[in-house]
Order: sequence, then structure tokens, then C-alpha cells
Amino acid sequence: MKYLNKLILVIAGVMLISVGCDTEDLHELNINPQAVDQIDVNYLFSAAELSLAANGASGDNRYTDWRVNIGLMGGYIQQLSNFGGISSTGNFYRHNEESVQAIFEFSYNDQLKNLAEVIKQTGPGGFAEGTKLNTRAAARMLRAWTYFRLTDFYGAIPYFEANQGIEGIFFPAYDEQSAIYPHLLNELDEAVASISSSNPDDGFASADMIYQGNIDQWKKFGNSLMLRYGMRVSDVDAAMANTYVTKAVQGGVFTSNDDNVWIPMSEGPSEWTNQNGISRAFYPGDGGEPAFLSATFIDFLKGTDPNSTADDDPRLMVVSSGIGVWDATGYTPTSTDPLDQLGILPGYSQVEVESILGLGSIEPQTTFSRINVNMLDDDDPYMIMNYAEVAFLLAEAAERGIGGVTGAEQHYNAGVRAAMQMYEPYFANDEGIDGAVSDPEVDAYLAAYPYGGGGVTGTETNLEQIGYQLWASHFLNWYDAWTDWRRTDFPPLVANTSDDSPVTGGIIAVRLPYPNIEVASNANFNQASNNNYTSRVWWDVD
Repeated sequence: MKYLNKLILVIAGVMLISVGCDTEDLHELNINPQAVDQIDVNYLFSAAELSLAANGASGDNRYTDWRVNIGLMGGYIQQLSNFGGISSTGNFYRHNEESVQAIFEFSYNDQLKNLAEVIKQTGPGGFAEGTKLNTRAAARMLRAWTYFRLTDFYGAIPYFEANQGIEGIFFPAYDEQSAIYPHLLNELDEAVASISSSNPDDGFASADMIYQGNIDQWKKFGNSLMLRYGMRVSDVDAAMANTYVTKAVQGGVFTSNDDNVWIPMSEGPSEWTNQNGISRAFYPGDGGEPAFLSATFIDFLKGTDPNSTADDDPRLMVVSSGIGVWDATGYTPTSTDPLDQLGILPGYSQVEVESILGLGSIEPQTTFSRINVNMLDDDDPYMIMNYAEVAFLLAEAAERGIGGVTGAEQHYNAGVRAAMQMYEPYFANDEGIDGAVSDPEVDAYLAAYPYGGGGVTGTETNLEQIGYQLWASHFLNWYDAWTDWRRTDFPPLVANTSDDSPVTGGIIAVRLPYPNIEVASNANFNQASNNNYTSRVWWDVD
């Protein structure tokens, strides 16, 4: 980047050697030999991909996952539950300023900066204009992904004037979500159309850690995002939903788990760089966040009959490693019997849970099920989007007659199978443990709970069955689990908190308030009436 050029003014050095130096000598002394006129935009693109997993130049790779994904959303959608720690923020509907500012701060200050620079320098007037076409197209998709997440969490956000500090815009205006969505969907449409295997080789493959430059898979990713966000507006703008769902399906979306979007993680070079932030948030001796599962989630996985394993979801002992003690020396299970698995009732204190369950005084580590510790290695990959979500969205579209999609049952069954069989990459580094779910196991589950048969509760409509399975398929991606739950209202989660003064008034949060620093420092902030946890965003209608 030309504006990254830096001159080091070696004043002391100039004073020491001023005698005997001519003007040319002094000029040479004032040039930083490490400075560059341009930086490879593919490097910035790689950094942006890594930042999808909350790894970036801004610091702690646990920061956003710990405070938002785990701390808020995991509790809101009742897949995690805890008596204390950061994750109790969402479990008890409390306010934590670091939690509500983390995504806002990280997205604008890190992720979007890199993407904005890639797009700027590969566009008109940029030093890489016309030479990085695929890099540019992929960056536009990732930028759309980031802005969609921001507006889905907060509603109105700085968008059209955002990331233009170089142009002198330091206090960007806020734009309404209803104006942002059509622009972002058009961005996806254009980006998918422009990425092509016929474009000149621009080094994209070596920069792309997701698909290693596979253009067909990038097109599927862009179209799958188009499907996701087309369905997201389906209750508020049927025409827009129909247009983009149709485009997505005709263009080609994910078709198997081979298309899943994974960001590879690594043990090194340090604990702050390249490691999986979800894992680090939970790991004893590091984040140390208690990794207990919610009773809502465990009860769903245990099926209609909690006293039988015949109708269990085969994911039960994949996402849970059972009940046991996990500390810095390792994991010591006390029970891996599926019948023994027990989740923490969401929103209740330990004393209340002890009373409700009649357990007496308990030690949580030897009482409640936790996330499978083998899914929490520092070098486990980080999932961004999966085929199961796409299949369930197609099933929903077919049920609702959106985008010309048909075959709801076929898509539903494919989604269940994909969701149950997508966890194997988490176990790749765990010798002797594969996390695999076999086809016969999936077949048995679908036979026990066929599409249209009422689901686990026995009373679910087809859309409710889809909603339950979509919710379950977002395990570890609680960001999108919360967003999809707000849109579909499935599963019908029951709000509860024993906190005397929950900031939501006792309901499950449906948006994030804006960071205090943004409210105080941006003169164009104008969202005071929406600065809370309970005002619905534009697409979230009753």
C-alpha cells in the first residue's frame, strides 16, 4: 500500500555525521530499507480469511468467540449452559460491555480493513487493477459475509461510508438494514459472476486457505451465502427472497460436506496466532471457560425416550465426551454412558438446579455433560458454513414455495445426514478417535423420526422439524444458531433466568446493543431508540 510508506527520521544519526555528508548521503539515510511501495494483496486476502475465524492482527484469538459466540449466543440459544464465567452472560441475560463491542470492534478494525484494501487496490486506480480478478471477487464475498453478520447482530450500521478513513470519512453515517441487504445481495451476485477459472492466474490459489483456488467451490460458497441471506429476508420482503433464492439455486449451492467452509488452524507460531479461539476459550489453564452443555440440547439429542438409546441422536456422544473432569493434566471421564448424560438447566443457579433435580450438593464436573474435549484442540479447524445449513434452507424454501425449490423431504434428509457426519475434521489429530457417524446410524434416526412425523417432540410441523435440525447443525457456530433462531422461532426456547435484573427484561435477546465507545465517539450515531437487546432487527418479524 503506497500510503504505508514510512520515512525514519534518524535525527541523532544526521547530527553525528553531518560533517562530510552531502545532500544525497542524507537522503539515503532517511529512507527505511524495510519500507515497501506496495504490499501483495494476496497476503491481505489470506489474512482476511484467517480473520473469519477471529484470528487477526488485533490480538487475542479467543476474544470474539469467548465473549460473543460462547458468552452470549451459546447461552441465548441454549446449547451451552453454565453457572458462572463469561458464558453465564448469555445464560442469565446479563450485560457485558466487552461482549457487545467485540464483533463491532474486530470487524471494522481488523477484518474489513484488510478486505477494503484488497478491493480498493484491485479496483479502478489501484496498483493491482485488472490483475487480481479472482482475489477481488472472493474478497467481495467475504466482505459481504462480514457486513451481513454485523447488520444481523446490530441492525443499522455504518456501511456505505464505512472503512473510508483514507478518504477523510472518520465518522461514517449509519445505514438502515433494509438498505444494506439489497446492496449486499447484489454484491454477492456480482462477485459470483466475476470469479472464473478463465481469469488470468493471479496467485489466488496460493493465497486461498479455504478452497486452494477452486473456483467451482467459491461459486458454490457465494451462491450458498445468497441462499442464506435470501431466506433471511423471506418474512419481510418476499420478492427479494424469491429473486435471490432462485439465483442461488440456479447458480449452484453446496451439495455435500466436501463444500464446507473450514479455516485451518495451527499450534503455532504462538498461542495468540493461528490457534482455534473456541478451543482456547475452553481449554483448562488457558481460557478455562466451563464447557458444559445445556439440558435443552442434551434432551433433544437423547430423543423421545430418555431411558433408551434406541432413539438417540447419533451426535450425542460425538459432540459430548461425557461427564468427567477436564484439567490441565487431561480429561478423565466418569461416565460415557449415553443414558447418564445430563445438561445444565439454562438460566438457573447451581443451588436452584440442585433443588430441582434433587441432587443435593454437586460438583458440576462430575455431574454434567461437556463438549467433547477432542473437538477442542488448539489446531482443530474452524467451521464457517456447512452443507447441512444449505440443505435445511432448501427444505424450508420448498415447504414455503420460495425460489421454485422442490423436494423438501429429500433436502431435509440430506441435511440431517450431513449434519451428523460433518464432525470428522475435528478428530483428525486425535489418534484412535474419528467422530464418525455411519450411514446406518443416520438411517435408523431418520426411520425413528421421519420427515412429517412430528420430530423428537412428536408434535412438530414440517417447518418446526427443519428448525430444530437447523439449530442443532450450528453447534459451535452459535453466532448463526442465534440468528436463525430469531428468524424462524424454532425451536421454541423457553426463556428463564434467576438473575434479579436481566437486561432483556427476562426474554431471550434479539439484538446486540451498540458499543459505548461508538455511541460516545461517532457524531453520526443516531440509533438511540434501538440501542438495546429487545428491539427486533428489520427482517425479524413476529
